[in-house]
Amino acid sequence: MKISYKLFICALLLALLMLPASAVSARGLSGSLLDGRVIFGDNFTLESGDTLTGDLVVFGGNVMVEEDAVIRGDMVVIGGNVTLNGTVSGSTVSIGGSTSMSETAVVKGDLVTVGGSLSRDPGSKVEGEVVTNIPAPNIQIPEVPSAPNPPLQPSSPNFNFDFNPIGSFFQMIGTAIAVSLLAMLASLFLQPQVERVSQAIVGQPVIAGSFGLLTGVMAPVVLVILTITIILIPVALLAIIVLALAWLFGLIAIGTEVGERFTRAINQTWAPPLTAGLGTFLMMIVVGGVGLVPCIGWLITSLVALLGIGGVALTLFGTRSYPQVVVPSTPSGVDPVG
Repeated sequence: MKISYKLFICALLLALLMLPASAVSARGLSGSLLDGRVIFGDNFTLESGDTLTGDLVVFGGNVMVEEDAVIRGDMVVIGGNVTLNGTVSGSTVSIGGSTSMSETAVVKGDLVTVGGSLSRDPGSKVEGEVVTNIPAPNIQIPEVPSAPNPPLQPSSPNFNFDFNPIGSFFQMIGTAIAVSLLAMLASLFLQPQVERVSQAIVGQPVIAGSFGLLTGVMAPVVLVILTITIILIPVALLAIIVLALAWLFGLIAIGTEVGERFTRAINQTWAPPLTAGLGTFLMMIVVGGVGLVPCIGWLITSLVALLGIGGVALTLFGTRSYPQVVVPSTPSGVDPVG
């Protein structure tokens, strides 16, 4: 492909938080202009003669684009089937579902299917590239012949570099679901603590990141010292557990903030556990998708981890606010009013 598949998926996942969301609607008035949409758990039909200006993202629902209907943007369908009879001016991505194109179907960008089937009429048109099966690259380094003079010179071994993008993608989805479920539990029992950590990260991102960086630099040194002192090995194990919990709690706090901003963007008011779960899922998907980008992906994931750990450190796992609000005390015998 002209653009790396992993870069394309990462850009797609990042775009999910930027797309304007609207209420779910299966049909529009004939000949009407519709805005780009993000739809969760419902089907969508673009009737003949209608035009959707913007991107269409559907989770867990089927999509029908009738003949003479136009999508002026990209179409992404996750966990649903696609029936395309009209035109998509951008790229079309289908994950975990079947895609059917009639003779009137036109895709002006790329057509990508992951974990599903593709059925095309010979008259359908795809102006970009069609990717239906992405094999893992298998790079072999040829053997280097041994020098004639030194006896028993071993030849260079063969190296196989295997990377499975589909397996990494579904592993990322599973991790996001697990962390989002933990976020819902934390919101049920530790809602004030989660809010304090998220407020510290949003209010003081530089200080939170600095504290996280300091913790990341000092933690290995302290753990090595504790491990060398044999008697303090249990303390080192306890410190590792506390550091892992701080990392997880920080991710949940950032995800909760993402969920709150997402619900405000779509003018909705959801229960705190649902907001925390959805926000954490979206955040983990974005961070995990960016993490798949070679060379630079680890920078973003490390930055998010440092912010989360720093926010937890500043608030002592959300037990106090940061910065602390100091209320001046009134001396005894002095009337506060007069």
